[in-house]
Amino acid sequence: MKMSSPAALCVFVLLASLLAAARAEDPYRFYTWNVTFGDIYPLGVKQQGILINGQFPGPQIDAVTNDNIIINVFNNLPAPFLLSWQGIQQRRSSWQDGVYGTNCPIPPGGNFTYNMQFKDQIGSYYYFPSLAFHKAAGGYGGIRVLSRPRIPVPFNPPAGDFTILAGDWFKLNHTDLKGILDSGNDLPFPDGLLINGHGSNGNRFTVDQGKTYRFRVSNVGISTSVNIRIQGHSLLLVEVEGSHTMQNTYSSLDIHLGQSYSFLVKADQPPQDYTIVVSTRFTNPVLTNTAMLHYSNSNGVPAALPPPPGPTVEIDWSLNQARSIRWNLTASGPRPNPQGSYHYGQVNTTRTMRLANSRVTINGKLRYAVNSVSFIPTDTPLKVADFYNIQGVFTPGSMPDAPSGGPAYLQTAVMASNMRDYVEVVFENAEGSVQSWHIDGYAFWVVGMDGGQWTPASRQNYNLRDAIARYTLQVYPGAWTAIYMPLDNVGMWNVRSESWGRQYLGQQFYLRVYSPANSWRDENPIPKNALLCGRASGRRTRPL
Repeated sequence: MKMSSPAALCVFVLLASLLAAARAEDPYRFYTWNVTFGDIYPLGVKQQGILINGQFPGPQIDAVTNDNIIINVFNNLPAPFLLSWQGIQQRRSSWQDGVYGTNCPIPPGGNFTYNMQFKDQIGSYYYFPSLAFHKAAGGYGGIRVLSRPRIPVPFNPPAGDFTILAGDWFKLNHTDLKGILDSGNDLPFPDGLLINGHGSNGNRFTVDQGKTYRFRVSNVGISTSVNIRIQGHSLLLVEVEGSHTMQNTYSSLDIHLGQSYSFLVKADQPPQDYTIVVSTRFTNPVLTNTAMLHYSNSNGVPAALPPPPGPTVEIDWSLNQARSIRWNLTASGPRPNPQGSYHYGQVNTTRTMRLANSRVTINGKLRYAVNSVSFIPTDTPLKVADFYNIQGVFTPGSMPDAPSGGPAYLQTAVMASNMRDYVEVVFENAEGSVQSWHIDGYAFWVVGMDGGQWTPASRQNYNLRDAIARYTLQVYPGAWTAIYMPLDNVGMWNVRSESWGRQYLGQQFYLRVYSPANSWRDENPIPKNALLCGRASGRRTRPL
């Protein structure tokens, strides 16, 4: 092709560059979801459940690292609705996080299109409804993010890939449970456990003898930790919440609220049917649900083995198991470079935050608090108010860095922080139940956990080499858990208890990660289709 002038050559080079960029763009996956109420019978009792495209649980999202996920959600409920994406980091875009601190709800009869990229992520995740105690009505589903084809994975491709969404369940409708909390009382004990929306023996996973299968298990419940085990089979742990692990073998695994694990199971037993058991942990009574691992050549013959027993009730068993889960330093993550090439333990922290949960009474009603602050929402999402500089919605720094020991109070709590800080966060639990915490927008390294009171001397026992990177952590009764976290994702991020009654009654706050640059390099602009509500009603999105 002959160029007639330097200007024409420049135009050609520009067009060629744009064409190459378009060809190199990461794939898009499009979904349309209709959210409705429907009758469900998970424990044999008719209930009002939240269905997505008529399904409970909802459709699974299957994706590959860096895929763009476009989901148009139509809300056909008679109440506002939001979906959130557990563990999806929403890099540079807390606008897509789907919690009330970042998004205005989808109104009844309305719709909103989530536009997300699963940037630099692999692993096992799930989505759930985040408003108005909807999580107790279903509306959740699995997310599976595979590695790109040229990125090595530290195990052979499994013959199959199964998702298990397990968690406690109540026979009361979510509106009744919400009413109990609103009246100042705690939730009752759950009525049962579900596996993929079913009660006992409601699921069958078919395998071929001699082959190996991957199971991705998420605890989608609202109240209790669970344990999973498979009759006659070992569990080879390979991934925890987006991180490849050292491949340790376990007889069973504890999975706390909001957490996700994946393990390999080899079908190396005689061709029979084997029981998969999920049971609650640290509860009295113990709730149990079962499913079937069915060998395709078994002819339905049940295994002549005793059912696999549950672990001991002592905390130490679970604590020691948690400490044994380590990062695979040589395995590639979502990128070709090994996970261990980021030496998190050699970076000096710039700030320490200590977060202590507590059960409190405020104005004669039960509440839960963090550092004596019990969170209350406002009429305008915090991220929206921050973007438009609407005064009086929240105050950065209203969440203290450490326990005060003072009386509990209500506050729209926001912790102020800066982009590129490298923080140490210590979660302290003086209560008698296991706590489970999640931080939106981030993965972090769990560098230490132990019983008793945390002190600066506790750092001497931190794991600064191969601690697991994950997005949800547990804190055992009378114990502490410490994490390291680089604040490299600008936005407004929810830090919350995964015990949904505690979260609803105030055990949460928002972490505002701020960059003074105000650059699209650090944070995406407000979406053109962003819903606006409260004191932001009537404003424009883009162009401003």
